[in-house]
Amino acid sequence: MSAPHVESLKSRLETVIALARLLERVERSSVALGADQYRALVRQLALALSQDLPEDALHAVLGAHPAAAELYENLHYEQSGLSRSSLERSVGSEMLASQVLAKAARKG
Repeated sequence: MSAPHVESLKSRLETVIALARLLERVERSSVALGADQYRALVRQLALALSQDLPEDALHAVLGAHPAAAELYENLHYEQSGLSRSSLERSVGSEMLASQVLAKAARKG
């Protein structure tokens, strides 16, 4: 691997990590971020996550930053569904959605 390629990869990883940390802080903060600022942050992280990154590094970042992992999962839902969510959480979400739909159907 050439030195410029290694630097480029290092820079991309540092960007992903910094944005993932920032999103995590925003998600956990009691102070609300403006909608435009939040969307801008999510767009930047989504773009950074779309870059070519080593799979093990990507999984490490996503494992350490649940908000980034959720964004990544949403970005790749069509290809892999809820692949990063635990089976229990996925089944619970499906059951809740079914209950809400059934309740709405009864009211309609």
